Amino acid sequence: MNAPLHSPRIAAHDIHPMFTARWSPRSFTDETLPEDELLTMLEAARWAPSASNHQPWRFAWGLRGDEGFDAILGGLLDFNAAWAAKAAALVAIASRSTVAGSEGAPEVANLWHGFDAGAAWSNLALQAHLSGYAAHAMGGFDHDRAAAALNLPKDHHLHAIVAIGRQGEAAVLPEKLRAREMPNARLPLAQIARRGTFA
Repeated sequence: MNAPLHSPRIAAHDIHPMFTARWSPRSFTDETLPEDELLTMLEAARWAPSASNHQPWRFAWGLRGDEGFDAILGGLLDFNAAWAAKAAALVAIASRSTVAGSEGAPEVANLWHGFDAGAAWSNLALQAHLSGYAAHAMGGFDHDRAAAALNLPKDHHLHAIVAIGRQGEAAVLPEKLRAREMPNARLPLAQIARRGTFA
């Protein structure tokens, strides 16, 4: 089960508790993740909002011990690979950056592909949490190495690699990571949202 909340996770407005309860630990148990549980998380991602319903998100996944897992793990930078190797599953999240032009016209840029992929990641993360798992997205990967290992098409952009599993004890992490193994706070709403203006 996910760790109890610490004081930084207090909402200023009345929201569903899953939003403050979900966080991104780095410590995982040795427990495996059944494939159907992972597919449930990917199914939640599939139903994310999508601009013009283009659904640009794409996922490559592997369960610990299989070739897909090893391929994704090999794309991570050493700092992340050290702890992510214990995850039960790894998921690479990409999105298709182009869409078909109207009436047979050539492909054109999809300016919202990254925004939509982010929405899909959020759905995946929340479903993982609701299912009793932890999901931690990472930007610390070697893009070229990961793209080659996963056969990323040229019109796709790789956004993140996600480690998923049952949350473990902080004590199993390297000492420099143990102090960071807790939910963090967020900026005050008034600092990030203004009526009618950004500045």
